[in-house]
Amino acid sequence: METHAPLSLHVPEPEVRPGDTPDFSSVKIPKAGSVPRPPVDVDPREIRDHAFSIIRVLNRDGEAVGPWAGSLTPDELMAGLRHMMTLRAFDARMLTAQRQGKTSFYMQHMGEEAVSCAFRMAMAPGDMNFPTYRQAGLLIAGGYPMVDMMNQIFSNEADPIKGRQLPVMYSSREHGFFSISGNLGTQFIQAVGWAMASAISGDTRIAAGWIGDGSTAESDFHAALVFASTYRAPVVLNIVNNQWAISTFQGIARGGAGTFAARGLGFGIPSLRVDGNDYLAVHAVATWAAERARRGLGPTLIEHVTYRVGAHSTSDDPSAYRPKTESDAWPLGDPVIRLKSHLIRLGVWSDERHTQMEAEISDEVIAAQREAERHGTLHAGGKPSVRDIFEDVYAEMPPHLRRQRQQAGV
Repeated sequence: METHAPLSLHVPEPEVRPGDTPDFSSVKIPKAGSVPRPPVDVDPREIRDHAFSIIRVLNRDGEAVGPWAGSLTPDELMAGLRHMMTLRAFDARMLTAQRQGKTSFYMQHMGEEAVSCAFRMAMAPGDMNFPTYRQAGLLIAGGYPMVDMMNQIFSNEADPIKGRQLPVMYSSREHGFFSISGNLGTQFIQAVGWAMASAISGDTRIAAGWIGDGSTAESDFHAALVFASTYRAPVVLNIVNNQWAISTFQGIARGGAGTFAARGLGFGIPSLRVDGNDYLAVHAVATWAAERARRGLGPTLIEHVTYRVGAHSTSDDPSAYRPKTESDAWPLGDPVIRLKSHLIRLGVWSDERHTQMEAEISDEVIAAQREAERHGTLHAGGKPSVRDIFEDVYAEMPPHLRRQRQQAGV
C-alpha cells in the first residue's frame, strides 16, 4: 500500500509583517478609464472580467477619463469633497474625545471616506442601507445631524437610541440607515430580505447591503448571495475590501478566490471591482448598480478596493500586525486629496479655498461637539432614563416587564 506524508493545512500569510518594507505589488491597478462601462441590462456572463479588474475614473494627473466619467457636476463634486472632509474632521474630534474618556469606543474611516460618501449620492429617498460600523459617510452625505451622531457616541440624555447601542452604531430610518449590528455579516442577508419585501409589496425602493472583507467568511454572506440571485432582489451588495479585518489580512477571508467580487460569478450576479479611493468611480458604479436594481434586473455585487489607514478601532494597535508605513505605500492614494486635485484641475477649486473649507468644517464640528456635550458624556452630565430600557420593545408591554419596571421604581 502506497504511503503518504501526513496531511497539513494551508494557512495564508500576509506578504509583509511589522518591520518589513510595505509591498503592494500584488495589487494590479489598470489604467484609469480602461474598464468598459456595459449597458445596465447586460448579461452577467458578458462582464466576468469586471470581477478581476478595477474601475477607475481619476488618473494620476487628476483628470476624469473613460466611459465611467461624467456622472457628476462640479457643484456635486464640491459637495462630495465637503462630505468627505466633514467625516474626516468628525473622526478626528471623536477620536480625541475617546482618548479623553468622553466615550468608551470609536472607529475611524480614514482612507475610506469616498466609499460611503459617494455611494450615498446614488441612492434615492426611501432606499435603505444596511451598513457596517464604517459607513458613517452615508449619514454625513445624507444630511443627518452631527449633533445626533455625537449624542449617540456619548450615550447621553439626547442619544436617539437611548443608550442601547455601542458607540458609532447609529440608526435612522428617516435617513435610510438601518440599525448597525455588532454581529458581523447579519446586515447582508437583512438587506436582501428588505429588498425582497419591497419587491413583494410592489414598492420602488431598493436596498444596499454592506460587509467588510473579513466578514465575507461568515455564512450570512453566502446566504445573501443565494437569495439575491434566486429571486433577483433589488439590492446592491457592497464588499469594502480595506485589506485588513481586525488583525488578519484580506487573504484569510478571500481564500483561493482571485478577488472578493469573483465570488458573485458563481451565483450569476454581475460583479464589479471599483477603486474605493476614487469618488467619481464609486459614484458611477453605485449609480449603475442602483439603476439595475430599480429596473428589476436584480442584484449587483461591488468590491470597493480601498485601505484602512487607521486602527480597526480605538481598542486596536495595528503596529502589531502590519508595517507602520504601509498606509503611505498604498497605491490608490488618499480620496480627499485625489478629489481636491481633480477640482483644482477643473478650475473650480484652489488650495486657498480648501484651507478655508477645512477651517469652516472644523468650526462646525467643534460647535456640534459643544452642543452634544451639554447633554452629557460617558462620565458626566445627563444619561438616558432607566425607564427607557423597558420602552419600545413590545407594542404592548407584557406583564413580566411591567413588574420589572415597577420593581426598578421607574
